[in-house]
Amino acid sequence: MRIDPTELGAERIYRLMTGIVVPRPIAWVTSLSRTGVLNLAPFSAFTFVSQKPPMLAISVGRKGADYKDTAHNILDTEEYVVHIADTPLMNAVHDSSVEHPPEISEVEHLGLETLASERIKVPRLAAAPVAMECRFRQCLEFGDAKSRLIVGEVVLFHLRDGLVHDGKVETRALDPIARIGGPRYARLGEIVTLDSVFQTPKSKD
Repeated sequence: MRIDPTELGAERIYRLMTGIVVPRPIAWVTSLSRTGVLNLAPFSAFTFVSQKPPMLAISVGRKGADYKDTAHNILDTEEYVVHIADTPLMNAVHDSSVEHPPEISEVEHLGLETLASERIKVPRLAAAPVAMECRFRQCLEFGDAKSRLIVGEVVLFHLRDGLVHDGKVETRALDPIARIGGPRYARLGEIVTLDSVFQTPKSKD
């Protein structure tokens, strides 16, 4: 089967690509509006782009003709929190993707408890096993749809007790959820450990 993307609209290409690029980790992002409304939304076009300093990237699209609230909030306040959700939070992650007016807080609507962040003003979610306090660093626009790739620096990591051993996160204990095509999510299946291979050290530490 061959598909020519020039013959497809943006929505059909989106459905195709989100079924191909799987599974995708989910950045569950809290941000504050200029008026103090705490927004919450999930983004599965998400990865890390630097380790020193630690930097994360999320791709934020539009809702209709305008950008999503998260993009506005991050560019306005330059602070946000990226969370990693586990299986018990799957329904809350999905429900937070509902598009509400900017004056509605998804956190309050879903009844989620928050904690004060230490280095930024944006609160973090108490139930998430991982929360990363971020400051905005760069925004790039891509494609005809002008999706915004937002890059931020992690200024503080919060991890649930027991998740880290010898400096590494125990992935099975984290129990992260991932996004696949459509309103569908995935959990970790079998974890296969292979022999270590030689790699040039990325740094002296």
